Amino acid sequence: MFTRLALCSRLPPRSWQSNGGGVPIRAFSQAKFSLPRPHGKSFAHRGELKQAKRIVVKLGSAVVTRGDECGLALGRLASIVEQVAMLQNQGREMMIVTSGAVAFGRQRLRHEILLSQSVRQALHSGQNQLKEMSVPVLEARACAAAGQSGLMALYEAMFTQYSICTAQILVTNLDFHDEQKRRNLNSTLQELMRMNIIPIINTNDAVVPPPVPSSDLQGVISIKDNDSLAARLAVEMKVDLLVALSDVQGLYDSPPGTDDAKLIDMFYPGDQQSITYGTKSRVGIGGMEAKVKAALWALQGGTSVVIANGTDPKVTGHVITDIVEGKKVGTFFSEVKPAGPTVEQQTEMARHAGRALSSLLPEQRGEIICCLAELLTEKKDEILSANKRDMELATASGRFSQALIDRLSLSTAKLNSLAIGLRQLSVSSRDSVGRVLRRTRVANNLELEQITVPIGVLLVIFESRPDCLPQVSALAIASGNALLLKGGKEAANTNKILHQLTQEALSIHGVSDAVQLVSTREEVEDLCRLDKMVDLIIPRGSSQLVREIQKAAKGIPVLGHSEGVCHVYIDQEASTDKAIDIVRDSKCDYPAACNAMETLLIHKDLLRTPLFDQIVDMLRAENVKIHAGPRFASYLTFSPSEVKSLRTEYGDLECCVEVVDSMEEAVDHIHKYGSSHTDVIVTENEETAEQFLQQVDSACVFWNSSSRFADGYRFGLGAEVGISTARIHARGPVGLEGLLTTKWILRGEGHTVADFSEQGNMKYLHENIPVPQGSFM
Repeated sequence: MFTRLALCSRLPPRSWQSNGGGVPIRAFSQAKFSLPRPHGKSFAHRGELKQAKRIVVKLGSAVVTRGDECGLALGRLASIVEQVAMLQNQGREMMIVTSGAVAFGRQRLRHEILLSQSVRQALHSGQNQLKEMSVPVLEARACAAAGQSGLMALYEAMFTQYSICTAQILVTNLDFHDEQKRRNLNSTLQELMRMNIIPIINTNDAVVPPPVPSSDLQGVISIKDNDSLAARLAVEMKVDLLVALSDVQGLYDSPPGTDDAKLIDMFYPGDQQSITYGTKSRVGIGGMEAKVKAALWALQGGTSVVIANGTDPKVTGHVITDIVEGKKVGTFFSEVKPAGPTVEQQTEMARHAGRALSSLLPEQRGEIICCLAELLTEKKDEILSANKRDMELATASGRFSQALIDRLSLSTAKLNSLAIGLRQLSVSSRDSVGRVLRRTRVANNLELEQITVPIGVLLVIFESRPDCLPQVSALAIASGNALLLKGGKEAANTNKILHQLTQEALSIHGVSDAVQLVSTREEVEDLCRLDKMVDLIIPRGSSQLVREIQKAAKGIPVLGHSEGVCHVYIDQEASTDKAIDIVRDSKCDYPAACNAMETLLIHKDLLRTPLFDQIVDMLRAENVKIHAGPRFASYLTFSPSEVKSLRTEYGDLECCVEVVDSMEEAVDHIHKYGSSHTDVIVTENEETAEQFLQQVDSACVFWNSSSRFADGYRFGLGAEVGISTARIHARGPVGLEGLLTTKWILRGEGHTVADFSEQGNMKYLHENIPVPQGSFM
């Protein structure tokens, strides 16, 4: 074994928590890690990887080398070094097992040979033209010998930018099989990590003999490549996590690139018989089979393993940190077999059953929804009992606001209201999928139809509100869509029983799998990556949740709104009684709702009038905390607390009061500070009201009515999946119609486009054919 300390200033031991004097790591990496954990058992779930203290990062040949195999991928390597440095500076103990010496040496030796040949030719050829030069095949061990020093110098230079010292360690099989050498290796590595030095480890390819097939000893993996070296090192050093980076996304159920190959998110040792391995990577001597064998050996020794892609430019800059944060990257090896299907399997099950659901007769889908409505009332005691447990746990935890707990609560009245809405929906569901929107006679005996069809697979992510589950499920059933549901942990018991009742209703026509509840530890960001499986994401929850989903969902459309900053404008010609009732209902009926009033706009002429005084007295009587807008505060000697932002969604018994000069100024204020959700005018002047209704660019605009009417049930939609403030597809309360798309059906008799060319014998007619109301395909 050869050990060489990097040529940089010695850093203090880890316990000093010194940051050195070099270039600082990025600001977000400064959080220190301090989660010691006894070694001996691997992590069961990805979320536990955040606890990993000692980590080995294995860099495969395909990760370190360029595509031409002659030299290193410097940009890729720099991003990996940055991530390792970030984790080291958090207080973790990092080790790197690296390839690349052969490629680095091959580049160096080729350059020297070409230079030598050109000099010799110049000496022997005089002024004659130089002959074409060729490079002989270079022996790998010679390349390794020539490349080791350069590779290490590169690592030293990169880590020095983060004030981190490195050390090179070259090993062979003998260093593990010889007891004394093994203890020396262990002692050296322990001492280096104690001094906050990152060991850079590689097989000593300059002297190592070629690997011998089937040379593993009983219970011990032989070091044939860097995969087996990383696994052996991980077990020897009691490592918590081994991250093996290669040029594939992870482990597939069949060779990558084949039509049906699917990435395996979580691999259990008992599943290895179902795997078919492909060819090895373009460089290196391992392959996926070698990686899996090494990973399983390390897993048996108590080390968790993730195999992931280290070459994809889209993820290379954060692949290691994402893995340590527990994100769904690559294949995670676990000794704990998953209790149920993975979310990918659930999505496939939902899609398959959803196609069967969409092919049912409209009356059959209506029967399913009616059955669910009946179950909500029949099983109300069981539902309310489960909801009571969730409420008690949420209150006891102290982690949830009162507004969130209010959304969590169910009651007999809420369940009855849900059942009524579902029965309404069951009737309208008979006029949804397969409805003919347009018929056109393109030419003689060539007719075109546009019909309504389901979108496909919907992913609904919701917080707290368990009443969302039957609503959204019923809408998905009515529209023939498959549905994947992800609820918050705070409503786990309630969601579980509501989902069971939904599947019971679906089972009457054999499509119980069409609605799936994700109960695994899936992060929202991971669900948003299912772009090849999910067709539309609908978030239901806080503005923060919606923003996170909109940011994470790359490639999947998101239907929803990030905030519900709703306004009520009291015009100078408003009725006192109407104004008081509308403001009270808009703010106090359900303050946590997204359609509750958050800003009250008052015409300046109403200040110091009985109407204004009565509105303020009413708000105080309802325990509403008033925040003064800048203009309103300027009129007052002793004002309430001044508002911090005019774009605030309080979600509680609080609101902002601001003054405007006119209806036009109220509209400008709404456009500047509103969220395009719901806005209201209270006035007896019809002309002013109509101008307001036309000018305000929001999903819902009301005259002399509470903002709380912005709801699918109250609109007669039966239920809603949410309120959209987008300007395409669906806007406002999204019910059944918003969950449908269209497809075109053309019926002909051997028609070809050539028939309609200048030389053809047919002419386009494009005649509209009347479609009787209620026509279906």
